[in-house]
Amino acid sequence: MRIVLSEVAKGRAERVLPPTSTSFETGRATLALAETEQRPTVLGLVASGRMKVDSGEVTIDGRTDAKAIRRRVALVDAPVVSEPESNVTVTGVVAEELMFAGHAPTPFAAARWLEGIGLDTLAGLPIGNVEPTDRIRLLLELAALRKDVDGLVLVAPDRHGGEPAAWWRIAREFAERGYAVLVIAGQASQSALAAAAALDTTPAEEDAR
Repeated sequence: MRIVLSEVAKGRAERVLPPTSTSFETGRATLALAETEQRPTVLGLVASGRMKVDSGEVTIDGRTDAKAIRRRVALVDAPVVSEPESNVTVTGVVAEELMFAGHAPTPFAAARWLEGIGLDTLAGLPIGNVEPTDRIRLLLELAALRKDVDGLVLVAPDRHGGEPAAWWRIAREFAERGYAVLVIAGQASQSALAAAAALDTTPAEEDAR
């Protein structure tokens, strides 16, 4: 699967999202740049087929099909849109996602699933208190449970703090497992990854406005 965003823009005078181009594909992690509080979420919604653009184009495997993108791409941890409430326990977050994935949404099932991925010690913590790396791994693992999901769009992991290299390593692990992974973050994260020689993909091209 390959999803391409070509000069996508949103809002009057393109202020919500200036023309931005990027792509992500199966087996690869891509970093896309988006600054300001709102733009990472907007770009995530566009990349996952959940928001129409005012200009530009989004394609999946060479065709325009927003429904297919929505079905196959999960939007992960997008502020306001898909981030879990900070006071909900990890067990609660897991149970809800298990339900969406068609599994039993019980505390026991959640505990067993957390144990299976080695994060059982987090069960009673509010999700807002989980360390950045564990939070990102947890939410990506939960998104990957959903039927037909081949792509993961992770929004603004840098807002939680921590080292960019840590969440980038997790993104690449999911790419190695066969997912198309798009991570949307800021310029500071790109600079940190480049300095650490951890970044090997082409970032989104965003016009300076």
